[in-house]
Amino acid sequence: MPTALITGTSSGLGRGLAAALLQSDWQVYGCSRRGCDLPGIHDEQLDLTDYAALPAALDSLLDDVGQLDLVVLNAGILGGIRDLSDTPMSDARQVMEINLWANKAVMDWLHAWGRPIRQIVMISSGASVLGNRGWGGYSLSKAALNMLAKLYAHEFAHTHICALAPGIIDTAMMAYLCDSADAQAFPALRRLQQARGSEAMPSADSAARQLLQVLPQLRQRPSGSFVDIREILDPQRYAALYAPRQ
Repeated sequence: MPTALITGTSSGLGRGLAAALLQSDWQVYGCSRRGCDLPGIHDEQLDLTDYAALPAALDSLLDDVGQLDLVVLNAGILGGIRDLSDTPMSDARQVMEINLWANKAVMDWLHAWGRPIRQIVMISSGASVLGNRGWGGYSLSKAALNMLAKLYAHEFAHTHICALAPGIIDTAMMAYLCDSADAQAFPALRRLQQARGSEAMPSADSAARQLLQVLPQLRQRPSGSFVDIREILDPQRYAALYAPRQ
């Protein structure tokens, strides 16, 4: 039976991935700050930025696991949508702590764990490349995450690693972006508002199924690569999104 570890399983994409894998008869191990109540999941309630508690929690969660077929490092936060010059250093540090350094801590534990891992997917974002106004701390953290994947690819010689932008997904985070953030000041939000309710912004469950569908294609890319899922599933939309702006 294939086995997966997913972080951030309490809601959104992480919960959708856990549910989809459980339905496909995977053994699923999850950890999140709020916990996950999906039937059949092996769950550990854990704040990934509690670096003192993390090793013991993962030791306990994965003690009887001989190998992992898939790891998805999904836990993360958006932070506020504001100009970078208006972003308090404390807010930028918090986003970086959760989106980057917590993932480093998990990767370090997995490296020391030493058991076979077939594939690791780090959830990144198109914001890591596009650099749109207002996405400051989040864009910086995801750009650094892309490099984290590239660097660890040298150290996990028998594991395929990818930083994956999963596209825009209809989650609580997207509800904030579409309903509360200032689209006049930050024009990239208009694209999200226009996509909401369409196939361009799938539910978390649908996005999870799409992600699992492309896993074999991700393994065809060099380990450590950044990939936007839209390049695979919707090349036309991908080309329009990443086209140079005048």
